[in-house]
Amino acid sequence: MTQTTGTAGDPPYLRIAAAIRRRIADGELAPGDRVPSTRQIAAHWGVALATATKALTTLRLEGLVEARPRIGTVVAGSAPVPAPAAAPARRRPSPAPDTEPELTLDRIVRAAIDIADAEGLAGLSMRGVAARLGVAAMSTYRYVPSKEDLILLMADAAFGEESYPAEAPAHWRARIEVGARTLWGLYRKHPWLAQISSLTRPLLLPNLLVHGEWMLAALDGHGLDPTTLFDIHVLLYSHVQGLAVHMEMEANAEAATGQSEDQWMDSRAPVLQELVDSGRFPTFAKVVGSFEDGYDLRLDALFDLGLKTLLDGLTPVVEG
Repeated sequence: MTQTTGTAGDPPYLRIAAAIRRRIADGELAPGDRVPSTRQIAAHWGVALATATKALTTLRLEGLVEARPRIGTVVAGSAPVPAPAAAPARRRPSPAPDTEPELTLDRIVRAAIDIADAEGLAGLSMRGVAARLGVAAMSTYRYVPSKEDLILLMADAAFGEESYPAEAPAHWRARIEVGARTLWGLYRKHPWLAQISSLTRPLLLPNLLVHGEWMLAALDGHGLDPTTLFDIHVLLYSHVQGLAVHMEMEANAEAATGQSEDQWMDSRAPVLQELVDSGRFPTFAKVVGSFEDGYDLRLDALFDLGLKTLLDGLTPVVEG
């Protein structure tokens, strides 16, 4: 029988799991509803992120919740309804297993990527990765010395998820489009990637350089001097990363405020109306007033528009 209530003698993660399990059983959280994130659990119960992660992992192993990238942890669509437990017996801590599950560097990196995809980099910790894998808190340090090193391994693995065809498109513009869209897809899949480096301090990772090599090769052979060629490459990359960075920022803002993008904008409606009515910004007022249902910020559409505009403007430079 599934336990739905925790006792005072239970470890904190079991008491937290029991509280969330009870909300699911009572129908307060329905299939598809978001459950508290690790950050919210840590703040509400006053526990470490690793403890919060272990609580969610317990529920996930029971089939009650599931992690969905960029959404977070939600009640599973076919979550079994826990049966109420009558006067549950006091639980005793289970003895530690003689051996831990087999741990590898690849398992650590993949688990860390899953956490970052669902919770963002702020929800990532070495202890949280260990909890997700069901191993001792310090076990991961035998493979990765620090969180910073782990993030680099995660980034290299994520950038390596996509490759390019052996036969590249003949035209430079078509090749650039393939490269830019491939990178955009990776940032879409792993929004935290856009947060870990800047143009001034780029990541020197083999799998990221695969994408750079593809783009540089598309521009090579057109008579561009090395500086111009590399400037164009940086400009194209900055377009992709510059838009992608907002995906993770929005996810973090939503987690911090509890408001979606639309809800946040709705709450600022009086301020926006005051600016429109002030008469100081007539062009802004005219444009904003022309939107029947408000302006819809579509990152994918902006990516397409920006890429086309850049390539149109670069054509006389590359082909001139």
